[in-house]
Amino acid sequence: MKSKSLKVLIVVLALALVAGMSYPQPVQAKKYYHLGVALAITGTGALYCRDGVDAIKLAVEEINKKGGFLGKYPIKVFIQDTHTKPPMAVRATRHLILRNKVQAVFGTYSSACAVAIKPVCQQYKVLHLPAISNSENITKIHFSPWTYQVVPNSYMQAKSVVLGVAGLAKKKGWKKYITIASNYEWGKSTQANTVALLKQVAPNIKLMKAYWPRLGETQYSSFITAIMSQKPDFVIGALASKDNAAWMKQAKAYGFFKKIPYPGSLISVSELITQAKTIPRGLIGLCRAPFFAHMDNPRMRHFVKAFRKKYGRYPSDWGVMEYDAVYILKQGIDRAKSINNEKVRRALKGATVYTTRGKFFFRKIDNQLSCYGGYVGPVMDSPKYPFPIYVPVVKVPGPKSWRPAAEIIKARKATK
Repeated sequence: MKSKSLKVLIVVLALALVAGMSYPQPVQAKKYYHLGVALAITGTGALYCRDGVDAIKLAVEEINKKGGFLGKYPIKVFIQDTHTKPPMAVRATRHLILRNKVQAVFGTYSSACAVAIKPVCQQYKVLHLPAISNSENITKIHFSPWTYQVVPNSYMQAKSVVLGVAGLAKKKGWKKYITIASNYEWGKSTQANTVALLKQVAPNIKLMKAYWPRLGETQYSSFITAIMSQKPDFVIGALASKDNAAWMKQAKAYGFFKKIPYPGSLISVSELITQAKTIPRGLIGLCRAPFFAHMDNPRMRHFVKAFRKKYGRYPSDWGVMEYDAVYILKQGIDRAKSINNEKVRRALKGATVYTTRGKFFFRKIDNQLSCYGGYVGPVMDSPKYPFPIYVPVVKVPGPKSWRPAAEIIKARKATK
């Protein structure tokens, strides 16, 4: 009886073994990393954001060819239009986080939008990497440990301009000036920092008047004639994207730039390309991340070549910074050896990263990247490109242009 039972048991075990060998275990589904993009696809910021989105897609394509993050997490990109409006930006960010389950948000174009979505990302413990919007208030006050700024902030940009303008003012005997800035977070922050810093560096130079066109302004005639009638020694502007293009075109038609110096205002690679035939030569401008200033960097040479091959054009500052943002996120994930948000956030804290613009680090007090605060120079033709560039271009190091840590601590105490 026992012998018969043993035989039955052996048969059952044999059948089970065969069954296990005949039906392999199902393959585990591939896990994706969801990357969110909240940019101005339409509206006043669309000119800059087009390059930003294309650069993100290029970086993602390159990383996915190698298996994705850590070689095993392919990236899926989800894009939402902020319409350059804070309420829409918040709605878009919530959609990305709650519906698309993104682990990081790249955004936005408008600094007002970036400030608005910062607490949303913090609430849901999602990484936030601004690569275009650059008000220093994104990281200076109401600090979020989830936000990492990869673009030079408005204080760094203003100080870069001031250092150059102060030198020109001393050389040319300038005593009075006017500002014109878009009436929203970035414009107001940039103008305030410029005025305050210029007062420190050159207290003998006086601000005559500040003009505040609305964001999205298309008609600048009244501003141009008013400024020209007051005959300032120079004018400093803080206008961007389509607003800046409209201002430059209309001001040139009035002969503004021939009569009044306009040093250190934002003239990004976007303007250098789109206004190649009309932009005044010799105009002293400011860029945030011009590719032509870093063609000695292998990473930049690769990016420019790949971007041109894929899109048939040169990349703007906005493309450079968004491309860097993707690879900075990758380096954080590589250091953490995980795509876990908490681990990645901690891995980026104070980290040294490699970009198309060079080797930088994140300052621990505000998570601001130590990238160049600004690139300043005269707009001049170059035999290398079908559009003007800055010749020569002066690069202002980040640690020489950013706000002292003691002032950040003071500002945070004042806003509690």
